[in-house]
Amino acid sequence: MNAAVVTAFDTPPRYLEIAEPVPADGEVVVDVVAAGLHPRVRSQADGSHYTSTDELPLVPGVDGVGRDPEGRLRYFVLHDTTQGSMAERTVIDPRRSVVLPDGVDPVAVAAAMNPAMSSWVALRRRIAFEAGQSVLVLGATGNAGRTAVQVAKLLGAGRVVAAGRNPERLGELPALGADATVSLAGPPDDVAARLVGAAADVDVVLDYVWGPTTTAAIVSVVTARPDRGKPLTWVEIGSMGGLEASIPSAALRSARLQLVGSGQGSVSTPEIVTELAALIEEIARGSLAVDARAVPLADVETAWAEPSAGRVVLVP
Repeated sequence: MNAAVVTAFDTPPRYLEIAEPVPADGEVVVDVVAAGLHPRVRSQADGSHYTSTDELPLVPGVDGVGRDPEGRLRYFVLHDTTQGSMAERTVIDPRRSVVLPDGVDPVAVAAAMNPAMSSWVALRRRIAFEAGQSVLVLGATGNAGRTAVQVAKLLGAGRVVAAGRNPERLGELPALGADATVSLAGPPDDVAARLVGAAADVDVVLDYVWGPTTTAAIVSVVTARPDRGKPLTWVEIGSMGGLEASIPSAALRSARLQLVGSGQGSVSTPEIVTELAALIEEIARGSLAVDARAVPLADVETAWAEPSAGRVVLVP
């Protein structure tokens, strides 16, 4: 069969012929219908993700939609494996999957589930989020952050502040549920002042940026908080702005600030699987705007190199 294959961490995957996958006990082989090219997959393929090993070659892809031996379409999440979803066929554990309802677009599911799960799981499983609370999405112009704005509203946020760098995409977010927007472009002091004006009293921050931007944001928001005794939960989800952020000790001592991480390992697999059906139902209902672009698996090298505002989905 054919697959996207990573043979070196410093080069894109290539479309190659490989051996058929062999299932272990309890596993099944599925015909892959759609596999999303997420940032998580890129970091898997270049060896930079915190779960990565040095094992090569590997087929990238952490999730997807496949047709099982009974002919049913399933959304699946893979174990950490070198036998990923960007192939004509792959091996799944049915317990880490959910059968799709009739009529659901598999490309939309493959595009939306990974970015949507980052905020959905954070709000549903990682913290005690309550309807009516206010949310700041830091990094809202990326695909996952854009989806997080919608997810926060869907789960009952009373107010959502969207902060990001891309002015065009930032301007689209009010139509997706953002009550206010903040540009993260420009000098740090200017960014801090804008965040203070729009988000000093939020209850939850979903942070896809991290790095120096987060350092400045935490200091400015905590310092300007009208009531420093009001809980502020800062959820670190992504690291587009840097892998490390220096948090002054005073920020933790002078306000009721809680730092929480949400990602693979901080939420158990059974908890994640429990959330799959509900999120797929919302995608099927059209509750989330899905910006997907289907690309043939054979064109994986081209797709890898081309920037895209939407989510690329590889289809065998």
